[in-house]
Amino acid sequence: MSAQRAPLPLTVIGGFLGAGKTTLLARMLRESRGRRLAVLVNDFGALNIDAELIAANDGDAIALTNGCACCSIGDDLTDALIGVLSAAVPFDAVVIEASGVSDPWRIAQVGLADPGLTLDGVIVLVDAAAVLEQAADPLLADSLRRQLKAADLIVVNKVDLVDGARLGRVRDWVAAVAPDTPTFEATQAVVPLALVTSAAMPAPLRAAAAGALPTDVPAGNGADLDRDGRGHPGHGHPGHGHPGSDDPVDGDPGHLWLFETWSCRPNRVLPAEALRDWLRSRPAGVLRLKGLVRTDEHGWAEIQFAGRQGALRRARVEPRAGAAVVAIGLRGRLPAAALARLFDDPRAG
Repeated sequence: MSAQRAPLPLTVIGGFLGAGKTTLLARMLRESRGRRLAVLVNDFGALNIDAELIAANDGDAIALTNGCACCSIGDDLTDALIGVLSAAVPFDAVVIEASGVSDPWRIAQVGLADPGLTLDGVIVLVDAAAVLEQAADPLLADSLRRQLKAADLIVVNKVDLVDGARLGRVRDWVAAVAPDTPTFEATQAVVPLALVTSAAMPAPLRAAAAGALPTDVPAGNGADLDRDGRGHPGHGHPGHGHPGSDDPVDGDPGHLWLFETWSCRPNRVLPAEALRDWLRSRPAGVLRLKGLVRTDEHGWAEIQFAGRQGALRRARVEPRAGAAVVAIGLRGRLPAAALARLFDDPRAG
């Protein structure tokens, strides 16, 4: 395996003031589960990091006991990213909070320009209790629409604060502004971390990259990692499911009934152009996908898809454990047969 570091996945979190960005970031830091996340923010104070998590604080960065770090963007985002990329112990992912009135896509372009980063996705939060009034304000409407149009995933947050009729109007507004963008509804920014960053994708892909052979991924056709094959009854809106003992979305309790995870180990060389065509089609039902595969153009290649955008590029690191692909989608909507045809066996499904 090459000693060269693989590019860090970059997630940009946007949304208007009060939408829940810092709540989501704080949750990511608390629940990193062994992943080293570097979170770049303008204001440490709003994150409300648990005191017992803080290992050191030097004013510009907070080192956490779980290996994560929270860094101040300060006056120069580029300088902050250089500090993250040059860390003696590499991070697994970097997350940037865009300011409430900024265009998150401008920040996301950093991930396209720096070879040490790979853009993982733009997540935009919407305050269900306030967005309709905000959107009616001529001074705010353009900023709100621009943020949503940049998103790969829209999180409609604070749905517990509105009734059904209001939530329906919010859904209609979001669909009118960004009709092709997947939407997730949440309370207190409880979002499965695997939807936010590929660093939290289920174990099979991470194990392939690290060189360990997972036991839950078949060598042939793909399989749903929800081993019992059953959904769990939910309580209310998405984000309040019944905790499952075998959560396929990397240990996020309460979301088992919402999601399916499909995975496979492609044992053939895949046609790069067919993969690109699939990415361009914005495959319905797939919220996030990442894989390390062999193609007829690259040799080893990394493929990823998040919400509305996808990428196929030569892999910097050859996986010792071989190829692996993992996809996440809403239960009952993940196109398992189509995925099997594309990645594993052209006769499947």
